Amino acid sequence: MNPMQPAAPYAQQLDGIHVPLVTPFAVDGSVACDALESLAHQVLDDGATGLVALGTTAEAATLDEDERRAVTDVVARVCRERSAPLIIGAGSNDTRATAAALRGLKAWPEATAALVPVPYFTRPSEAGVVAHFTALAQASPLPLVVYNIPSRTGRTVGVDTLRRLAELPGVAGVKHAVGAVDADTVALLADPPADFAVLCGEDDFASAMFALGAAGGILAAAHIATGRWAELAAAWRTGETARARRLGGELTVLAQALFAEPNPGVIKGVLHAQGRIPTPSVRLPLLPASSAAVEAAHGAAHDGLGQAPVSASAGSR
Repeated sequence: MNPMQPAAPYAQQLDGIHVPLVTPFAVDGSVACDALESLAHQVLDDGATGLVALGTTAEAATLDEDERRAVTDVVARVCRERSAPLIIGAGSNDTRATAAALRGLKAWPEATAALVPVPYFTRPSEAGVVAHFTALAQASPLPLVVYNIPSRTGRTVGVDTLRRLAELPGVAGVKHAVGAVDADTVALLADPPADFAVLCGEDDFASAMFALGAAGGILAAAHIATGRWAELAAAWRTGETARARRLGGELTVLAQALFAEPNPGVIKGVLHAQGRIPTPSVRLPLLPASSAAVEAAHGAAHDGLGQAPVSASAGSR
């Protein structure tokens, strides 16, 4: 392991619900840092275990270097004040550039881990994926969470490869978002590697993965009804099966509504309608969510979740 990394097991720090924060934009298109700070505190107040800065939901690919630094500074400050875990998204399909980006994360001592995607577009072999993360683990000052999302990367990573990755010193877990609870998911959770956190990254499968033993989740849908997502994870963990099933059904409907159009458009629409961010804006090539999708997500958030209905025309705080 990189000598900069402490020897304590990291998997325990990754348990629970981690919210990959959106990047709010002001009316002039700039990053609304005050709204981001408020949102970060809100989701922690409502039961989130930790935060993720610069995930896909943050539209990190559309932020310039100064904006990425500003976003990370804000979220790191909140995590420091709240003693909450911080995961920072980093990396690309270039191993050298990713290693350099990871070394740069030393600027934020609050960070708990780095969320690093399986190399996308180039579609390396699974052996190449292992070699990629082997090199990164040696270079990184932070433990790594492998972001396994074949719908975006074009690279399927099977259970045997996931187990090889889990054996690497400095790899603490996986954000598992394969679009299903497939045979590999079941096999991985049936016999999870030691000191390796399997985190759900597919929001509408969260209840099923928690039931199988996932340690937690990195869930964009948990911007909305955050406390209920935390309750869901806790109910499965403590064996409150009936409660977990009921919550899981309700939250699955919510997640499906929030992802009815490309993420994070609907989530931002709902957050804006709730007065939590100043605009629902996203950056091209994404487009703002339709009013119909936002209204449907409001309905899903209200039905059965004890949420007060919010008008889609509500203003910001």
